[in-house]
Amino acid sequence: MLQILHEDEHLLVVNKPAGLLVHKTRQAFGEEENALIRLRDQLGSWVSPVHRLDRATSGCLLFAKNEVILPQVKQLFMDRKVKKVYLCIARGIPLEKSGVIDHPLKSERSGKLQVAQSKFQVIREAEMPFNSTGRYPTSRYSLLEVEPHTGRTHQIRRHLAHIRHYILGDKKHGDNKQNTYFETHYQLQNLLLHAWKLDFVHPISQQLLQITCPPPLHFQKISEILGWGGNMEDPKLPKFDLL
Repeated sequence: MLQILHEDEHLLVVNKPAGLLVHKTRQAFGEEENALIRLRDQLGSWVSPVHRLDRATSGCLLFAKNEVILPQVKQLFMDRKVKKVYLCIARGIPLEKSGVIDHPLKSERSGKLQVAQSKFQVIREAEMPFNSTGRYPTSRYSLLEVEPHTGRTHQIRRHLAHIRHYILGDKKHGDNKQNTYFETHYQLQNLLLHAWKLDFVHPISQQLLQITCPPPLHFQKISEILGWGGNMEDPKLPKFDLL
């Protein structure tokens, strides 16, 4: 069963596990398991996803419960009135602790460059006494909060790769040496990118919804290994419990 984070008469937000498709895609032809089918079976009623998450990304996924609300919420996304905040663990520590990555990305369909912007903030840092790349005696990592201002395919992953702060576990846009090290030593099989928060005004009730989702166990495990643990006293930092 999918964990339900928020439900009202019109909308539903679930915690999508890493590795689960949102719905059927051409790229995964013939694969029947996805969040849409699982949620419809779980509820026994019609639902439709309002936005998408990469298969490898975990976290907040919004569904409409009827066809009246669906275009209204989709319009919120088109008008950029939905604040989406992600957490990720990346290689290295950016020199600037916050900023905006303003770098056009090529469309995978048309091949044309599209405007793409991602706001980021460093919220934890770590320097570990091991060599994960073969170049330096220590390795540095950061826990980042990222808010995409546009919605391009793999935007956060591609933007962080552009500034050479690759997300751990990213097999398509990441650092293969880092990925191999963490897979070998810590059995990391997943992308460390998590859709942590959704903020928006409900189109019907006009209530401000602020929905958060705790990172999955594989994210928490690496966070603990990097020394961040679960004792995050700074109110600006995300709160999640570690095993």
